[in-house]
Amino acid sequence: MAETTTKTHSVTADGRRLTLSWAGVTDVGRRRETNQDAFFAEYPLFVVADGMGGHAGGEIASQSTVRRLESLVSEGQVERRAIEAALQAAVDDISEHPETTDEGTGTTLTGVFLEFEDDEPHWVSLNIGDSRVYLLRDDRLVQVTTDHSVVQELITAGKISPEEAEGHPYSNVITRAVGASELTAPDYVRFEVHAGDRFVICSDGLTKELTDYGIQHFLREHDDPAAAVDAMLAAALENGGRDNVTIVVVQVAEDPSSTEAEPTA
Repeated sequence: MAETTTKTHSVTADGRRLTLSWAGVTDVGRRRETNQDAFFAEYPLFVVADGMGGHAGGEIASQSTVRRLESLVSEGQVERRAIEAALQAAVDDISEHPETTDEGTGTTLTGVFLEFEDDEPHWVSLNIGDSRVYLLRDDRLVQVTTDHSVVQELITAGKISPEEAEGHPYSNVITRAVGASELTAPDYVRFEVHAGDRFVICSDGLTKELTDYGIQHFLREHDDPAAAVDAMLAAALENGGRDNVTIVVVQVAEDPSSTEAEPTA
């Protein structure tokens, strides 16, 4: 396995210079023969995709989607309309691929990106499916995204509890995906950029093996994103590694070199 490394990029928000740092990792897990997950993590876009549909179909779907989004970063066009156009192109790629034979071929997609308004950045999360984005802010971990799944609909309707969802027979059935059908736009949630924020973007291979408390624990234990993703991956594998596991951690810190000296009297 290649060594996980942390990358950084500086941005200015509200007159302050901030440093973004991030790292990502993906692993086939302990029980799968192939890895149908994919991720892309380069400023200003950080996403995870979890493919499904046949032996090769899921890998085709996740990689096609990530590849289309990766091109947006190289073109400098990371904004909502461009993202949705890229996802529609990915749907076409998936449906036209010679190895896409399963009508259920598709992929989840979730992540965050920086969007600029009047030269000021803010975060936007995007989500299709049941991969997740978590945000640790002020030492409190919250799930930013809402799963597009049958069990989430049952939870929302009050028919089952969150504790009953994990063992539910439809626990792996999602209601939205990027695939060989008409694209449904992602859900978006906007956040201000705050120093100290830490995002975890992950496939359900992580959340099957680690509770929210476990995710928060490893973030607290490891300040460096690369160390945090490696620790969470190791724990997920130790706990069973029943699925492919993909994790991206993105965090924001104030750049101490940007602090201006106080004026003297």
